[in-house]
Amino acid sequence: MNLSDQPGLFSDLHLLFNPRSIALVGASSRSDSVGGRTLDNLLEVSELKGPLYLINPTKSEIRGVPCYATVKDLPEAPDVAIITVPAKSVIQSLEECAERGARFAIVLTSGFGETGEEGKRVEQLMRGIAERSGMRIYGPNCPGLNNINAKLGMSFSPAFRLDLTPGPIGLATQGGGLGRTVMQSMERGIGVAAWASSGNQADLEVSDFIHYMADAPDVKVIVTVIEGFKSGEKFVAAVQHAAAKGKPVVALKVGKSEYGIRAAQSHTASITGSAQINSVVLKQLGVIEVDDMDELVDTAWLLARQLPTGKEKLVIYGPSGGAVTLAADKVGSAGLTLAEFEQATTEKLKAVLPDYAAIGNPVDVGTEIFTNSRLVDDTLQAIVEDPEVALVLYTFPLDYGKVMRENAESAIRVQANTNVPILPAWMSDRLGDGYHALVKAGLVPSRSLNNAVRAIGHWIEWGRWIRNRDPGFTPMPVGEPSARSQAASTTTLTEAEGKQLLADAGINFLQRGVATDVEAAVRLADGMGYPVVAKIVSPQIAHKSEVGGVAIGLGDAKAVRAACEAILSSVKAKAPHATIDGLLIERMAPGGGMEVFIGVQRDAVFGPIMSFGLGGIYVEVFKDISRRMLPLTPASCADMVREVQCFPLFDGARGKPKSDLAALQALLLKVSDFVVKHPHVQEIDLNPVWVGPQGSGAIPLDAVVIVDASLKNPSEQ
Repeated sequence: MNLSDQPGLFSDLHLLFNPRSIALVGASSRSDSVGGRTLDNLLEVSELKGPLYLINPTKSEIRGVPCYATVKDLPEAPDVAIITVPAKSVIQSLEECAERGARFAIVLTSGFGETGEEGKRVEQLMRGIAERSGMRIYGPNCPGLNNINAKLGMSFSPAFRLDLTPGPIGLATQGGGLGRTVMQSMERGIGVAAWASSGNQADLEVSDFIHYMADAPDVKVIVTVIEGFKSGEKFVAAVQHAAAKGKPVVALKVGKSEYGIRAAQSHTASITGSAQINSVVLKQLGVIEVDDMDELVDTAWLLARQLPTGKEKLVIYGPSGGAVTLAADKVGSAGLTLAEFEQATTEKLKAVLPDYAAIGNPVDVGTEIFTNSRLVDDTLQAIVEDPEVALVLYTFPLDYGKVMRENAESAIRVQANTNVPILPAWMSDRLGDGYHALVKAGLVPSRSLNNAVRAIGHWIEWGRWIRNRDPGFTPMPVGEPSARSQAASTTTLTEAEGKQLLADAGINFLQRGVATDVEAAVRLADGMGYPVVAKIVSPQIAHKSEVGGVAIGLGDAKAVRAACEAILSSVKAKAPHATIDGLLIERMAPGGGMEVFIGVQRDAVFGPIMSFGLGGIYVEVFKDISRRMLPLTPASCADMVREVQCFPLFDGARGKPKSDLAALQALLLKVSDFVVKHPHVQEIDLNPVWVGPQGSGAIPLDAVVIVDASLKNPSEQ
């Protein structure tokens, strides 16, 4: 069951996007005010489905529309109340709207959580109103909500009247500026169904709008620009719901660098989270993460034009040998695959192209385009009819006036008769009639080969993900990040305590025991057999080797005695204040095998995240690590192991024995299950973990477990 199936997690937002009645609280006759500009958008540009009620206690009417002194005086409860009054009056207005029975309130006013602690306190009051009354609150500090397909602008932006190209893209953002950037990509031919910009997210958040758009019949692709996460749990649920509906989500996450994090926090008072963890989560959930606005638009529109079908091969086409060769370099570097034409396609191309033209793939039609106006129609039509072709990347390296306009018109005619996307890459800074024809037809020319190829790569990768997605994954409920930001202090268990805690959960370790003195250590070693390892046990010493606290390969009693005495002497000298609980004596791991690292850390936004990679020093040197949200499923566990670049080493590279992958994956699943069942465990570090040849098992050799300090002892978990 997905999180989105939980009752009460999401509200029905249909009447927010399609209100039958609207109240404008703070309506103004001044065109330069928030209330005045919002009124302009509602009266002059929007097509309202029902009454518009104006609230202004000092006016009897504005622009011929009667005014009411308060919301309480309205003849009916409005579906949506738009709040434009100054910050000091917002709470009173929200109370009155809730009392009157308004279903939704959009707070356009700024001056709240983004300004500091007092503003955050006022936002808490807003949340209280929403919880008590059931009225959902949108904002504050937001530009409003635009339903382009319904031609409704509940916004103070003067740009609303300019951005009215309807279409299949649902846009959910926090900030208004970057959302408007996407909207103004309408100049390149995209169409937007609706734009919700959530601002400070006192109540409703970006995830609520993603969830709504997943169900909206006029939305095919969801685009989101995220500055921070209010609830990781709701975000996961929302994008899982979109995936279940077969709708791609394309995301730009801002606030990745230290500078960006500070900027995002000051802008919308959001919890930005770890960029590395955010990217892991987005990938695991099938969200397409992009790096800038052009890539966002190109990727979203390609998905809106045609969802990938499983045919993942493309054709490069154009009138310039240099341009198609450059495109081929980009395609090859991105790991994409060019289609191979069937013989019938090759014969059709030969019939219309001159002998010197390149009729393989890439297809270079050359200078014939100057003299044969039907050339592009005939060749492109033959190409899109080839059964192996999934997409055509059409390079426009320059503007040749009439010629390029005719070429563009040919591409438009062919596109009208095929489901194979023709993606124009307009490489020239001169935007001629051909470019504008492509825009008008909705082909949305990419402005660079790099962005075009990135968009194609995202398109193909999402198709693979949606076909192979793991429907059994249900992430752990995490709760609100703000409630966890004041985390309890933690304590690190000794290795002996940590291993015992994990062993009680069914995780296998080598035979071991704790000795209180040197002679007891010798007796333990004699009892379990040699060779053994000796380690210091101290709650103050996590990195035992740094203080001389480890000795390995001890082959007899004499060696154990000498090693233990040396360990105690070294630790007393290098860590004189450490409490020594004893000596851990443990069997040595068998020879051969591989060493890996398994770690778990609780992220403030998305909960426990597991990391996996080569163990020992290699995890720091190569940083070849795969990560997943927990809990793992057998499918995600297998993918996690195979995702690391070093996987061939486990799979018998160059004739070496294959590692016991079944045991390794079973261990990963056990660790995942342990973390799920022990919410007070904050961190686990198993490094190294010995993985033997097939049939030999996978055994952690060292264990660091960090738990909430409030626990009196590990067994309380």
